[in-house]
Amino acid sequence: MEKMLKIGGMTCAACARAVERASKKVSGVEEANINFAAEKLYVKYDEAKTSVDEIIKAIEKAGYSAEEEKSTKEVTIGIGGMTCASCVKAVEFSVRRLKGVVKAEVNFAAENLFVEYDPTKVRLTQIKEAIKKAGYEPLSEEDKSIDKDQERKEREAKTLFNNFIISAIATVPLLIIAMGHMMGLKLPKIIEAHEYPLNFALIQLALVIPSLYAGRRFYIVGFKSLIKGAPNMDSLIAIGTSAAVIYGLFATYQISNLNTEYAKDLYFESAATIITLILLGKYLEAKTKGRTSEAIKKLVGLQPKTATIIQDDKEMTIPIEEVEAGDIIIVKPGEKIPVDGEIIEGETSIDESMLTGESIPVDKKSGDKVFAATINKNGYIKFKATKVGKDTALAQIIKLVERAQGSKAPIARMADIISGYFVPIVIAIAILTFIAWMIAGKGFIFSMTIFIAILVIACPCALGLATPTAIMVGSGKGAENGILIKTGEALETAHKIQTIIFDKTGTITEGKPKVTDLYAIDLHENEVLSIAASCEKASEHPIAQAIVKGAEEKGLNLSNVESFTAVPGHGIKASIEQREILIGNKKLMESNGVDVSVGQAKFEEYAENGKTPMFIAMDKKLVGVIAVADAPKESSKEAVRKLHELGIEVIMLTGDNRKTAAAIAREVGIDKVLAEVLPQDKANEVKKVQEGGRVVAMVGDGINDAPALVQADVGIAIGSGTDVAIESADIVLMRNDLLDVVKAIRLSKATIRNIKQNLFWAFFYNVIGIPVAAGVLTLFGGPRLNPMIAAAAMSLSSVSVVANALRLRRFR
Repeated sequence: MEKMLKIGGMTCAACARAVERASKKVSGVEEANINFAAEKLYVKYDEAKTSVDEIIKAIEKAGYSAEEEKSTKEVTIGIGGMTCASCVKAVEFSVRRLKGVVKAEVNFAAENLFVEYDPTKVRLTQIKEAIKKAGYEPLSEEDKSIDKDQERKEREAKTLFNNFIISAIATVPLLIIAMGHMMGLKLPKIIEAHEYPLNFALIQLALVIPSLYAGRRFYIVGFKSLIKGAPNMDSLIAIGTSAAVIYGLFATYQISNLNTEYAKDLYFESAATIITLILLGKYLEAKTKGRTSEAIKKLVGLQPKTATIIQDDKEMTIPIEEVEAGDIIIVKPGEKIPVDGEIIEGETSIDESMLTGESIPVDKKSGDKVFAATINKNGYIKFKATKVGKDTALAQIIKLVERAQGSKAPIARMADIISGYFVPIVIAIAILTFIAWMIAGKGFIFSMTIFIAILVIACPCALGLATPTAIMVGSGKGAENGILIKTGEALETAHKIQTIIFDKTGTITEGKPKVTDLYAIDLHENEVLSIAASCEKASEHPIAQAIVKGAEEKGLNLSNVESFTAVPGHGIKASIEQREILIGNKKLMESNGVDVSVGQAKFEEYAENGKTPMFIAMDKKLVGVIAVADAPKESSKEAVRKLHELGIEVIMLTGDNRKTAAAIAREVGIDKVLAEVLPQDKANEVKKVQEGGRVVAMVGDGINDAPALVQADVGIAIGSGTDVAIESADIVLMRNDLLDVVKAIRLSKATIRNIKQNLFWAFFYNVIGIPVAAGVLTLFGGPRLNPMIAAAAMSLSSVSVVANALRLRRFR
């Protein structure tokens, strides 16, 4: 049996080895390989001898956490044929009924369905079949590609426009014939109502047919949904206009039987005008909806179509799809980088603004990474392709933004629940109001006008569009500025943040520490530095690398390390030439019986100046104190000030000693410091703040920040950080700039404000519109709402909601 386990609590390569060792010791485990960066353990074992639970227990006993990797799959399916929020409810209900479906969320504006499912219980074909049974069309992957999707949407908009034109051409003369006499217009005698009432009725019947044909989709989908017990917007239009046409046919029949008084009550023009206005509204909505995903189109448009590779010592231009990892690629000045890779020859500066939002070009040399779609400004470079196709940073960003745009914020679920019950309630209100006016003695014509007006004005389109359009525009705007918001939920939660916890190293500080001071006891300074650097060579910690770099800059020779053990949160133990070396904090020294009194004053002096001091001991005797300083980023102080302006508490979380942490906190204006926190305890510290009733964001960049990022209400990863931190976060900042945290929160506030405006107007429109359509004004001597005006108002509400969401594109 083979399994993949997710491992937590690892802080370095030594931890990874410890997890492997603990797993392999379990009887029956045949193979155990760990991927430290991804924090995953692959195990192969004999089911007859052990189980996953036994392996997890062994790993937990070793001091780490482990859980079985979830076996669910995620897929986004394009949906064709949806017209309103009731369609959303129908699709979600149909798919969620399938055994094995964990999550099913439709984004009406993006016209897609996100499904999380267990492939051992349900197949993708069954999910697509459920969509078809609900009366909608699952689109293929090819149809949902950006180009195909755009092509499909343009085709739909064109069809709507063509149908609108057909309907309008027939409706204009129909309106003139039916209502021209009110404006003093004279009709030809042959179709004049008083002279030839049957001709007057038949010409209107002939002219309504093109409109009914143009709006045929409303009837096909509307009545089909009604029969299935899930009525939608099309059902409302179909019932309302059908009632008008059927009554018109009845009136025509009466006229043919010489009951000419029915000539004044033909309702053909109402049906035709309603269809014409709704087709116009749908066309405008389709055009404006298409603009909500422009950020994605821009990103896709950045990708170059070809690459110049070296093959058999010759330059060859090939399509981008044919580039393989390992190919050597040439890029000349002014050209775009075709795929991700690593420079092997040449120097240049590269404009990475499309990835990071940072306009200043970045200098690159051999060994540096380059990313697809960035622009080579002035140098000739050769690089080795490392990531191609769907693996490039740009492709991952596009995938993240698409996922965010297709996701559903909690605020959207409220609108979905309401709109799911909305249409049946509206139909019930229309029927009851019709009956009430009949009982009140207002007559059939008056009652039917009210019935049609209610059905037409109460479309839930605006409700369905209110949230997804704003999320699509908001997440797209974020991507343009180097802020990747992974889900609608993260976008919504970010506006509620009350406390932000920052990791120190690499987040508040540059993450590039340098050796600043060295106090030697009984040995020469260079000897103490050489000992420290020799031991720290085996560590991946930034402070360790700073010590190694400090020794290399002085040209010191480093010794081979015989053994090395990292003590998380305390320091390291190593052995050189059979001599035991300890480098770390006071706790490490005391637990190993080392007297630090001779170096204590220096240690405290360094710490008070904002430096990170460490004791160095050899064979249980203190030989020195070394200090490393990591300067705060230029933007840190400004970011903290702006967060305070937003009323947000700022906390710094670090494994560093209290005095050093307090000095840096004072420098940048941070409210509270949580110092000397072990890597595995970071998530617990976040949890403690949450237990105080605060909505907490965590900002970090390292592997050891990943559990805390997951624990926080919103995890924010600095883009220059590790893959694990980025994978664990809800928001990724492509630039290494804390001011982008402020921008992300402001964007969230602007988006949620926009959603609330949209929902308010959508609800307000219906709260006012339905009573007016029901004839409330007539009780006070006011006018009755004409169904044609109701249709215009309904169309305008949807277009106005999308137009309001598009205002977010102006967010700065």
